[in-house]
Amino acid sequence: MWRRPVRISQPWWSRRSSTMSSIHYHVVGWKSCPYYERAANVASSMQTLFPGQVQATIHEHANKQSFVDWLQTKPTFNGDARATKHVSSPFCYLDDGTTASFVGGCDDTLAFFRARTQRATAPPPPPVNVHYNDVDDGNSYDWDLVVIGGGSGGLAASKEAAKYGQKVLVLDYVKPSPQGSTWGLGGTCVNVGCIPKKLMHQSSIIGELLHKDADAFGWSVSSATFDWTKLVTSVQDHIRGLNFKYRVDLRDKKVKYENFLGTFKDEHTLTLTNPAKNKPPKDVTFRRAIIAVGGRPKALDCPGAEYAISSDDIFARETPPGKTLVVGASYVALECAGFLKGQGFDVTVMVRSILLRGFDSDMAERIGKYMEEEAQINFIKGAVPTAIEKLPNGQLKVTHSFGEGVYDTVLNATGRSPDVRGLNLDAAGVALNPKSGRVAVVHEQTSTPHIYAIGDVIDAPELTPVAIQAGRLLAQRLYAQGTTTMSYDKVCTAVFTPVEYGCCGLSEDAAVDAIGAENISVYHQSFTPLEWALSHDRPLAKECYCKLIVDRTANDRVVGFHYLGPNAGEVTQAVGIAMKLNASYADFVSTVGIHPTTAEIFTTLEITKESGIDASAAGC
Repeated sequence: MWRRPVRISQPWWSRRSSTMSSIHYHVVGWKSCPYYERAANVASSMQTLFPGQVQATIHEHANKQSFVDWLQTKPTFNGDARATKHVSSPFCYLDDGTTASFVGGCDDTLAFFRARTQRATAPPPPPVNVHYNDVDDGNSYDWDLVVIGGGSGGLAASKEAAKYGQKVLVLDYVKPSPQGSTWGLGGTCVNVGCIPKKLMHQSSIIGELLHKDADAFGWSVSSATFDWTKLVTSVQDHIRGLNFKYRVDLRDKKVKYENFLGTFKDEHTLTLTNPAKNKPPKDVTFRRAIIAVGGRPKALDCPGAEYAISSDDIFARETPPGKTLVVGASYVALECAGFLKGQGFDVTVMVRSILLRGFDSDMAERIGKYMEEEAQINFIKGAVPTAIEKLPNGQLKVTHSFGEGVYDTVLNATGRSPDVRGLNLDAAGVALNPKSGRVAVVHEQTSTPHIYAIGDVIDAPELTPVAIQAGRLLAQRLYAQGTTTMSYDKVCTAVFTPVEYGCCGLSEDAAVDAIGAENISVYHQSFTPLEWALSHDRPLAKECYCKLIVDRTANDRVVGFHYLGPNAGEVTQAVGIAMKLNASYADFVSTVGIHPTTAEIFTTLEITKESGIDASAAGC
């Protein structure tokens, strides 16, 4: 339960809490359905924000079939025809113990709570956060704004706030990884994420070009060798340059930077410490704060887990990783496995269940096939490590569900969790979403109205550009009377696996659930990129693939874009603009393509999955 802060005007959703009667809200769905996740997060957040008035019960099924089976046994809801016809995830209803009434799906859940958090006699307020005059309580604070976390989102928010004349402090302290790795200002993306990952991926692409393509293009490079130490040195030099630029930029923008860990003492006070340098703690007060601490890798749950490294460690590792076991099926796991294999290392991936959970399952399967058959990466499926033992020669013996193996390096990439432990959020009345463990927010505003959160610490896409835009828009709403809120819909992303993947909008599975299989068309095509066409060492080159998912009930509006092939990020980025503008299938195919490119395929798609016609490309 969160405490109402004194001396501060409540945000509109808090002021209206007294108008909401006690309800028990149920959300039923299957685990990887994004609409179920959204509805469940909303219901859980409302329970957090309105304790005693909202009780949320989340019924999570392990898979789609389990949910379908439940539908056959669901309550009748007094013969409500809407409930009978509703067969998609989520299925939401009210139940007070004696009477159950059907609500609907994800959009109905949003509308349900939106209607009950507004006064019936008052016009709905604009969806913006309170402005600076709402916390002008007459008290004096050390800082107008303290940003906890010096990653991409926190830096963007701090500089934007300073632009409007605010006195801003950024706190950034990197807790060492279990292996002792630390880094400079800039957060995960710059130091142990996007930037070093893409550079490592580029290194592997160069290796593949040399070994698979160069000969067919007339180049003789048989003596090419790879130097891990040289690559790591180059990558780390580049990162240190970025760290320095960030510090200079903060100074130029008149933002104060402190290498301290911030812990809430109360709703307007932070205690600053630096355990590594043994600096004495000190307190600072703030009018507003933004939590932007990001996430850290989850630890393995087995004896010997301390011998595994993570993405926090691999990019600065001084010695070559050698024979490597990558544990996990996330994009981090598959990207790391891909670049290590491309650099010539023996790589095995241990997968507990499915690849790339949350992404399009069809595309994930194609990526897995490519990694196994084309990249020659070993997979151990349906297994988890049960023990890791360090041998006398320094190698690691890993025991798992089906046997054991010996490796030079074990790279744990089983997922990430929000780095909120140690912030003492309770002291500031900041509530977490009980389902996800992330900070509960409405338009980035937490349960304490003058404290906000952005980036990987909230239930939002864990992407650097998302955090940057959310931080800038938040600062504009707080200090420049801005009214634009962050839209987390139709956000493009790319996965830099050996065959790259770019996507925007709904997966095919999600589109079926949200719109209905009978109401969508999937235009698709397999193709061979021209840059791979001459090589005899790319047997799966012809299995690059793309598809557009369209909503036939909405003028063939494109609701999902998926691309598997070279330069996926570059191909996908511009599509995000088209989808933000609700482009239709006709808009895509009426556009003149650039020839010869892989991106032009989206201007010529004409074969649908439902037609059953072979979708392999022919000609140039």
